Amino acid sequence: MRPDPLWLGITYLMDRVRQRARAARSGNPESGALTLEWIVIAFVLVAAAAGTAAWLATKISSLEGKVGG
Repeated sequence: MRPDPLWLGITYLMDRVRQRARAARSGNPESGALTLEWIVIAFVLVAAAAGTAAWLATKISSLEGKVGG
């Protein structure tokens, strides 16, 4: 059984966000802006991936209905 690629992508992005947040809390003043950028980028990517997955799931199920019926 193969792991779900969407889940792997989400967990990878969340791990990166945690790493950046830890770097921001370390006291380096320049790391905070980069961390905020990565958090925003990760949020946008996860939202886009979830939206695309939902849209594709509905399209695939409608196409399956046309083929099967």
